[in-house]
Amino acid sequence: MIVTVTPNTGIDYTMAVPHFELNKTIRSSEQAWGMGGKTTDVAWILGRLGVPVRALGFAAGFTGEQMVRMLNDRGVVTDFTWVEGETRLNLILVCSDGSGQSTITSSGLSVSSYHIAEFQGQYLAAMEAASCLVLGGSLPPGVPLDFYPQVIDIARQRDIPVIFDSSGPALRAGIQARPSLIKPNRDELCELLGFLPASLHEYHSAAKMLQEQFGTDVIATMGGEGALAVLGERSYRVPPLSVPVASAAGAGDGILAGMALAYSRGEPLEEGLRYGFALAGAVLQTLATADFRISDYHALLPQIELIPMQ
Repeated sequence: MIVTVTPNTGIDYTMAVPHFELNKTIRSSEQAWGMGGKTTDVAWILGRLGVPVRALGFAAGFTGEQMVRMLNDRGVVTDFTWVEGETRLNLILVCSDGSGQSTITSSGLSVSSYHIAEFQGQYLAAMEAASCLVLGGSLPPGVPLDFYPQVIDIARQRDIPVIFDSSGPALRAGIQARPSLIKPNRDELCELLGFLPASLHEYHSAAKMLQEQFGTDVIATMGGEGALAVLGERSYRVPPLSVPVASAAGAGDGILAGMALAYSRGEPLEEGLRYGFALAGAVLQTLATADFRISDYHALLPQIELIPMQ
Protein backbone atom coordinates (compact mmCIF):
# COMPACT_ATOMS: atom_id res chain seq x y z
CA MET A 1 0.00 0.00 0.00
CA ILE A 2 1.22 3.51 -0.83
CA VAL A 3 1.40 5.76 2.24
CA THR A 4 1.22 9.55 2.15
CA VAL A 5 2.24 11.88 4.99
CA THR A 6 1.03 15.49 4.91
CA PRO A 7 1.90 17.58 7.99
CA ASN A 8 0.01 20.69 6.82
CA THR A 9 -3.23 19.44 5.28
CA GLY A 10 -5.68 21.54 3.29
CA ILE A 11 -8.49 21.56 0.76
CA ASP A 12 -8.91 23.97 -2.14
CA TYR A 13 -11.95 25.87 -3.35
CA THR A 14 -11.32 27.14 -6.87
CA MET A 15 -13.32 29.88 -8.56
CA ALA A 16 -13.06 30.87 -12.22
CA VAL A 17 -13.46 34.65 -12.56
CA PRO A 18 -13.31 36.94 -15.60
CA HIS A 19 -10.81 39.23 -13.82
CA PHE A 20 -9.78 40.35 -10.35
CA GLU A 21 -10.31 43.89 -9.07
CA LEU A 22 -10.36 45.32 -5.55
CA ASN A 23 -13.55 46.90 -4.17
CA LYS A 24 -15.72 45.20 -6.77
CA THR A 25 -18.15 42.30 -6.67
CA ILE A 26 -16.74 39.66 -9.01
CA ARG A 27 -19.00 36.85 -10.14
CA SER A 28 -17.54 33.42 -10.62
CA SER A 29 -18.53 31.45 -13.71
CA GLU A 30 -17.50 28.08 -12.24
CA GLN A 31 -16.49 26.67 -8.87
CA ALA A 32 -14.97 23.38 -7.73
CA TRP A 33 -13.75 21.68 -4.56
CA GLY A 34 -10.37 19.95 -4.72
CA MET A 35 -7.74 18.51 -2.47
CA GLY A 36 -4.84 20.59 -1.10
CA GLY A 37 -1.59 19.96 0.73
CA LYS A 38 0.71 18.34 -1.85
CA THR A 39 0.89 14.71 -0.79
CA THR A 40 -2.74 14.46 0.25
CA ASP A 41 -3.32 15.43 -3.39
CA VAL A 42 -1.36 12.31 -4.29
CA ALA A 43 -3.67 10.14 -2.18
CA TRP A 44 -6.74 11.72 -3.82
CA ILE A 45 -5.32 11.15 -7.31
CA LEU A 46 -4.40 7.53 -6.58
CA GLY A 47 -7.82 6.96 -5.04
CA ARG A 48 -9.49 7.90 -8.32
CA LEU A 49 -7.31 5.30 -10.04
CA GLY A 50 -8.42 2.66 -7.53
CA VAL A 51 -4.92 2.25 -6.08
CA PRO A 52 -4.70 1.22 -2.39
CA VAL A 53 -3.41 4.22 -0.42
CA ARG A 54 -3.34 5.30 3.23
CA ALA A 55 -3.23 9.03 4.05
CA LEU A 56 -1.56 10.18 7.27
CA GLY A 57 -0.64 13.56 8.71
CA PHE A 58 -2.23 16.23 10.88
CA ALA A 59 -5.82 17.44 10.52
CA ALA A 60 -8.26 19.58 12.48
CA GLY A 61 -11.70 21.10 12.56
CA PHE A 62 -14.57 21.23 10.10
CA THR A 63 -12.26 21.55 7.09
CA GLY A 64 -10.33 18.49 8.22
CA GLU A 65 -13.54 16.50 8.48
CA GLN A 66 -14.52 17.58 4.96
CA MET A 67 -11.07 16.57 3.68
CA VAL A 68 -11.46 13.11 5.20
CA ARG A 69 -14.89 12.68 3.59
CA MET A 70 -13.47 13.65 0.20
CA LEU A 71 -10.63 11.14 0.55
CA ASN A 72 -12.89 8.36 1.85
CA ASP A 73 -15.27 8.91 -1.08
CA ARG A 74 -12.38 7.84 -3.33
CA GLY A 75 -11.53 4.77 -1.29
CA VAL A 76 -8.53 6.29 0.47
CA VAL A 77 -7.85 4.88 3.93
CA THR A 78 -7.34 7.81 6.32
CA ASP A 79 -5.49 7.76 9.62
CA PHE A 80 -4.87 11.41 10.48
CA THR A 81 -3.69 12.71 13.84
CA TRP A 82 -6.25 15.24 15.02
CA VAL A 83 -4.76 18.44 16.42
CA GLU A 84 -5.79 21.99 17.40
CA GLY A 85 -6.76 24.69 14.92
CA GLU A 86 -8.21 24.03 11.47
CA THR A 87 -7.06 22.22 8.36
CA ARG A 88 -6.34 24.98 5.84
CA LEU A 89 -8.96 26.17 3.37
CA ASN A 90 -7.28 27.61 0.28
CA LEU A 91 -9.11 29.88 -2.15
CA ILE A 92 -7.80 29.75 -5.72
CA LEU A 93 -8.87 32.42 -8.19
CA VAL A 94 -8.36 31.47 -11.83
CA CYS A 95 -8.77 34.15 -14.48
CA SER A 96 -10.94 32.77 -17.25
CA ASP A 97 -8.95 34.57 -19.94
CA GLY A 98 -5.88 32.47 -19.14
CA SER A 99 -3.88 35.37 -17.72
CA GLY A 100 -3.05 33.54 -14.49
CA GLN A 101 -4.21 32.42 -11.09
CA SER A 102 -3.61 33.26 -7.41
CA THR A 103 -4.01 31.34 -4.16
CA ILE A 104 -5.21 32.79 -0.87
CA THR A 105 -4.37 30.48 2.00
CA SER A 106 -5.51 30.52 5.61
CA SER A 107 -3.56 29.83 8.77
CA GLY A 108 -4.28 26.36 10.01
CA LEU A 109 -3.00 23.75 12.39
CA SER A 110 -1.38 23.95 15.81
CA VAL A 111 0.61 20.81 16.65
CA SER A 112 2.02 19.82 20.06
CA SER A 113 4.66 17.29 21.06
CA TYR A 114 1.82 15.04 22.23
CA HIS A 115 0.34 15.09 18.71
CA ILE A 116 3.72 14.26 17.16
CA ALA A 117 4.12 11.26 19.48
CA GLU A 118 0.64 10.06 18.51
CA PHE A 119 1.47 10.47 14.83
CA GLN A 120 4.67 8.45 15.25
CA GLY A 121 2.69 5.47 16.52
CA GLN A 122 0.28 5.67 13.57
CA TYR A 123 3.15 6.07 11.15
CA LEU A 124 5.09 3.07 12.43
CA ALA A 125 1.95 0.93 12.11
CA ALA A 126 1.42 2.13 8.52
CA MET A 127 5.01 1.24 7.58
CA GLU A 128 4.27 -2.44 8.20
CA ALA A 129 2.34 -2.65 4.91
CA ALA A 130 3.90 0.25 2.97
CA SER A 131 5.19 -0.24 -0.57
CA CYS A 132 6.12 3.43 -1.08
CA LEU A 133 6.08 6.61 1.02
CA VAL A 134 5.17 10.03 -0.39
CA LEU A 135 5.57 13.01 1.92
CA GLY A 136 5.97 16.74 1.74
CA GLY A 137 4.52 20.19 1.91
CA SER A 138 5.08 22.89 4.52
CA LEU A 139 5.40 22.28 8.26
CA PRO A 140 2.67 23.77 10.49
CA PRO A 141 3.45 25.53 13.79
CA GLY A 142 4.71 23.10 16.40
CA VAL A 143 6.30 20.63 13.94
CA PRO A 144 10.12 20.82 14.15
CA LEU A 145 12.48 20.81 11.18
CA ASP A 146 13.72 17.33 12.07
CA PHE A 147 10.24 15.90 11.41
CA TYR A 148 10.94 15.06 7.77
CA PRO A 149 14.42 13.56 8.35
CA GLN A 150 13.04 11.29 11.06
CA VAL A 151 10.08 10.12 8.98
CA ILE A 152 12.27 9.50 5.93
CA ASP A 153 14.89 7.65 7.95
CA ILE A 154 12.31 5.21 9.36
CA ALA A 155 11.14 4.32 5.84
CA ARG A 156 14.65 4.03 4.44
CA GLN A 157 15.65 1.66 7.27
CA ARG A 158 12.87 -0.61 6.02
CA ASP A 159 13.96 -0.31 2.35
CA ILE A 160 10.73 1.52 1.50
CA PRO A 161 11.19 3.97 -1.40
CA VAL A 162 10.57 7.59 -0.39
CA ILE A 163 9.30 10.42 -2.62
CA PHE A 164 9.81 13.82 -0.98
CA ASP A 165 8.47 17.19 -2.15
CA SER A 166 8.83 20.32 -0.04
CA SER A 167 10.45 23.76 -0.11
CA GLY A 168 12.58 26.13 1.94
CA PRO A 169 14.15 24.96 5.22
CA ALA A 170 11.93 21.84 5.28
CA LEU A 171 13.32 20.74 1.91
CA ARG A 172 16.89 21.41 2.95
CA ALA A 173 16.38 19.42 6.17
CA GLY A 174 14.56 16.48 4.58
CA ILE A 175 16.98 15.95 1.71
CA GLN A 176 19.73 15.25 4.25
CA ALA A 177 17.95 11.95 5.03
CA ARG A 178 18.53 10.84 1.42
CA PRO A 179 15.03 10.20 0.05
CA SER A 180 14.73 8.10 -3.10
CA LEU A 181 13.35 10.97 -5.21
CA ILE A 182 12.73 14.71 -5.00
CA LYS A 183 10.73 16.87 -7.43
CA PRO A 184 11.87 20.50 -7.17
CA ASN A 185 10.40 23.23 -9.35
CA ARG A 186 12.44 26.26 -10.46
CA ASP A 187 12.18 28.11 -7.15
CA GLU A 188 12.87 25.03 -5.03
CA LEU A 189 15.88 24.09 -7.15
CA CYS A 190 17.20 27.62 -6.73
CA GLU A 191 16.77 27.32 -2.94
CA LEU A 192 18.86 24.15 -2.90
CA LEU A 193 21.56 25.37 -5.26
CA GLY A 194 21.79 29.06 -4.45
CA PHE A 195 21.33 29.89 -8.14
CA LEU A 196 18.82 29.30 -10.92
CA PRO A 197 20.03 27.18 -13.86
CA ALA A 198 19.87 29.12 -17.10
CA SER A 199 19.82 26.28 -19.63
CA LEU A 200 18.87 22.65 -20.02
CA HIS A 201 22.53 21.72 -19.68
CA GLU A 202 22.75 23.61 -16.37
CA TYR A 203 19.57 21.93 -15.12
CA HIS A 204 21.06 18.56 -15.93
CA SER A 205 24.35 19.36 -14.22
CA ALA A 206 22.52 20.68 -11.15
CA ALA A 207 20.30 17.61 -10.88
CA LYS A 208 23.32 15.29 -11.21
CA MET A 209 25.09 17.28 -8.48
CA LEU A 210 22.15 16.87 -6.11
CA GLN A 211 21.98 13.16 -6.92
CA GLU A 212 25.66 12.69 -6.13
CA GLN A 213 25.54 14.82 -2.97
CA PHE A 214 22.35 13.42 -1.41
CA GLY A 215 21.87 10.02 -3.07
CA THR A 216 18.46 11.03 -4.40
CA ASP A 217 17.06 10.89 -7.90
CA VAL A 218 15.69 14.18 -9.21
CA ILE A 219 12.77 15.30 -11.37
CA ALA A 220 13.21 19.03 -11.98
CA THR A 221 10.13 20.73 -13.41
CA MET A 222 10.82 23.72 -15.64
CA GLY A 223 7.38 25.23 -16.21
CA GLY A 224 6.55 25.66 -19.88
CA GLU A 225 9.82 23.99 -20.85
CA GLY A 226 8.76 20.62 -19.45
CA ALA A 227 10.94 18.69 -17.04
CA LEU A 228 14.26 16.93 -16.65
CA ALA A 229 14.61 13.60 -14.83
CA VAL A 230 17.80 12.03 -13.46
CA LEU A 231 17.05 8.43 -12.44
CA GLY A 232 20.12 6.45 -11.48
CA GLU A 233 22.52 6.54 -14.43
CA ARG A 234 19.76 7.56 -16.85
CA SER A 235 18.61 11.07 -17.67
CA TYR A 236 15.61 12.22 -19.70
CA ARG A 237 14.05 15.40 -20.94
CA VAL A 238 10.25 15.34 -20.80
CA PRO A 239 8.74 17.87 -23.25
CA PRO A 240 5.60 19.71 -22.12
CA LEU A 241 2.19 18.51 -23.29
CA SER A 242 -0.11 20.78 -25.24
CA VAL A 243 -3.41 20.64 -23.34
CA PRO A 244 -6.11 23.17 -22.44
CA VAL A 245 -5.38 24.49 -18.94
CA ALA A 246 -8.28 25.01 -16.56
CA SER A 247 -6.05 25.29 -13.47
CA ALA A 248 -2.42 24.46 -12.77
CA ALA A 249 -3.05 23.63 -9.10
CA GLY A 250 -2.09 20.07 -8.22
CA ALA A 251 -0.52 19.17 -11.57
CA GLY A 252 2.90 18.57 -10.05
CA ASP A 253 1.33 16.20 -7.54
CA GLY A 254 0.21 14.06 -10.47
CA ILE A 255 3.91 13.47 -11.18
CA LEU A 256 4.43 12.31 -7.60
CA ALA A 257 1.46 9.96 -7.91
CA GLY A 258 2.79 8.41 -11.09
CA MET A 259 6.23 7.83 -9.63
CA ALA A 260 4.66 6.29 -6.52
CA LEU A 261 2.80 3.83 -8.75
CA ALA A 262 6.04 2.68 -10.37
CA TYR A 263 7.92 2.37 -7.08
CA SER A 264 5.10 0.47 -5.40
CA ARG A 265 4.74 -1.96 -8.31
CA GLY A 266 8.47 -2.48 -8.77
CA GLU A 267 8.25 -1.18 -12.34
CA PRO A 268 10.95 0.73 -14.23
CA LEU A 269 10.94 4.37 -13.15
CA GLU A 270 10.48 5.37 -16.77
CA GLU A 271 6.95 3.99 -16.44
CA GLY A 272 6.49 6.27 -13.44
CA LEU A 273 7.47 9.25 -15.59
CA ARG A 274 4.87 8.28 -18.17
CA TYR A 275 2.17 7.78 -15.54
CA GLY A 276 3.10 10.97 -13.73
CA PHE A 277 3.24 13.36 -16.64
CA ALA A 278 0.05 11.94 -18.12
CA LEU A 279 -1.65 12.50 -14.76
CA ALA A 280 -0.22 16.03 -14.58
CA GLY A 281 -1.60 16.81 -18.04
CA ALA A 282 -5.00 15.43 -17.07
CA VAL A 283 -5.05 17.48 -13.83
CA LEU A 284 -4.34 20.66 -15.80
CA GLN A 285 -7.61 20.19 -17.67
CA THR A 286 -9.90 20.35 -14.62
CA LEU A 287 -10.69 23.34 -12.42
CA ALA A 288 -10.56 21.39 -9.15
CA THR A 289 -7.11 20.98 -7.62
CA ALA A 290 -5.62 17.51 -8.23
CA ASP A 291 -8.79 16.29 -9.94
CA PHE A 292 -8.83 14.72 -13.39
CA ARG A 293 -10.82 12.64 -15.82
CA ILE A 294 -9.52 9.11 -16.27
CA SER A 295 -10.27 9.35 -20.00
CA ASP A 296 -7.87 12.33 -20.28
CA TYR A 297 -5.19 10.38 -18.42
CA HIS A 298 -5.44 7.38 -20.75
CA ALA A 299 -5.47 9.63 -23.82
CA LEU A 300 -2.25 11.35 -22.71
CA LEU A 301 -0.26 8.24 -21.72
CA PRO A 302 0.95 7.41 -25.28
CA GLN A 303 1.87 11.08 -25.83
CA ILE A 304 4.53 11.24 -23.11
CA GLU A 305 8.02 11.53 -24.62
CA LEU A 306 11.15 10.55 -22.72
CA ILE A 307 14.14 11.94 -24.60
CA PRO A 308 17.44 10.44 -23.34
CA MET A 309 20.20 12.89 -22.40
CA GLN A 310 23.93 12.32 -22.35
